[in-house]
Amino acid sequence: MAQALAQITPATRAVRVAGPSPREKAAIIVRVLLAQGAALPLSGLPEHLQAALAEQIGHMRLVDRATLDTVVDEFMAELDAVGIAFPGGIEGALAMMDGHISATAASRLRRLAGASLKADPWDHLTNLPPERLIEVLEQESVEVGAVMLSKLPVGKAADLLGRLPGEKARRVAYAVSQTGNVDPETVRKIGIALHQQMEHQPPKAFDSGPVERVGAILNISPPETREQVLRGLDETDRDFAEKVRRAIFTFVHIPARLSRSDVPKVLRGLSQPQLVTALVAASANPDLAAAAEYLLGNMSQRMAQTLREEMVARGRVKTREGDEAMSAIISAIRDLELAGELVLIVEDDE
Repeated sequence: MAQALAQITPATRAVRVAGPSPREKAAIIVRVLLAQGAALPLSGLPEHLQAALAEQIGHMRLVDRATLDTVVDEFMAELDAVGIAFPGGIEGALAMMDGHISATAASRLRRLAGASLKADPWDHLTNLPPERLIEVLEQESVEVGAVMLSKLPVGKAADLLGRLPGEKARRVAYAVSQTGNVDPETVRKIGIALHQQMEHQPPKAFDSGPVERVGAILNISPPETREQVLRGLDETDRDFAEKVRRAIFTFVHIPARLSRSDVPKVLRGLSQPQLVTALVAASANPDLAAAAEYLLGNMSQRMAQTLREEMVARGRVKTREGDEAMSAIISAIRDLELAGELVLIVEDDE
């Protein structure tokens, strides 16, 4: 008993006499929860708060039962009184308000958060999509790239490394092995610089790239218009034209890229007269007949038989009507793809 009393520091006796401070209360609650085996997401706190909490726990020794009960009761009472909780921090607020404030306002708030001495810039960088990170990684030095990959989660770091050109990927991977002696303050300064660099990039007006946008437009354009545009692109920029061709998904691509199990899902969003018109037009075209048979062969036999009978009764259709009906099928497929309800098969490059 005397040995235990000898371990009580003046700071601990102050806890008993004057009552614990807010920081001491936090240390007590964390100690209790950890003793009960609770998994606390303390890593989600800013690093300066994690350090302050660890320092406070290190200073404390013994707390009497009465103080412990008082702190726990107060903590539970505060939890019971909570009516609503906010995410905390600019990043949490921006995630909650995504889509409700302008991109300019969000960029300004992130810059202010990055300028704060207490904010950890790597918290923001870790949450960015690989598409934004790779742009910076390709431009930065090998040493900065190595620090970035070392701070990011392993899965995201591997994804980014795979997107780099072979020679730079090798150099960055080797540079990671040289980061063992980099001090935390240097890593923080690199994070702040990268954060500010990315936040000073002007917001993009379009969610998709130019290749995807042109390809989406040409998907539902009449075949004559599509071929004229592609021929013009060939004359202006052959590389861009080739990328657009790969992004295009037209009626003829249905057998190769639309999964059989997704056919009924696509057809549910179309009217029967529209579907009949598209199938009649496609069946009359040698290049598209296989796509029409693919659709008919992957629906219920009863529905396919009904459609075949209506196709015979419909007879020939005007070229414009057929093109519009087939474009409606392509639009339905693209809409389901954007909604995440189907995934188109990617054709292997030869």
